[in-house]
Amino acid sequence: MYKQFIVVFFIFYFTFSCSLLSRSSKKIFDASINEHPTYDCVIIPGIPFNEPAWDKVMLMRVTWAVYLYQKGIVKNIIMSGAAVYTPFKESVIMREYALALGIPAENVFIEDKAEHSTENLWYGYQLAKSLGFNTIALASDPFQTKMLRKFARKQQLEVGYLPVIFEILKTLPHETPIINYEQHRVKEFVALPKRESFFKRFRGTLGKHIKEEKE
Repeated sequence: MYKQFIVVFFIFYFTFSCSLLSRSSKKIFDASINEHPTYDCVIIPGIPFNEPAWDKVMLMRVTWAVYLYQKGIVKNIIMSGAAVYTPFKESVIMREYALALGIPAENVFIEDKAEHSTENLWYGYQLAKSLGFNTIALASDPFQTKMLRKFARKQQLEVGYLPVIFEILKTLPHETPIINYEQHRVKEFVALPKRESFFKRFRGTLGKHIKEEKE
């Protein structure tokens, strides 16, 4: 009986939390659109590519980016992510999927230095500024958006937020186009856990590598 209660409690808690995040995401999204109906670009944080096809998280992020572009909410897309855990640059693979889904090549840019989510935003933002983009947004899932909002405020980055709205996402096409990922395999690849200790990776997650680089 006790175990059943625990299971029911966690199911209720998870459902309630997701519901709150969903409502919060809609408010954040609407507030950003009210400030700038159209953004010059949107930064999409990377996710590891495990061949032979994208997983649900990459599908979600790329599909949402395509939706934002097709709706005219963003003019350009910056895919951000290095080859971190698998021998494929996350930004490059995500760009390939975006192109396969019909986004013009001249409107999808690559930032391939970031190895942590904080770096996705930081380096993506720097690239956007170097390209002359003034209004810049971030688009990711509600959980990552919440974390990166705190980082952006700390770094004083002027960013709008266009988090995934799952009620809209589930109505969008979820096809998996075929891409030639093999041509993008990184030679002599070494995964991040073999290059950095857990402590150093954790510091990177917190954005400490950026602070050290700036100093």
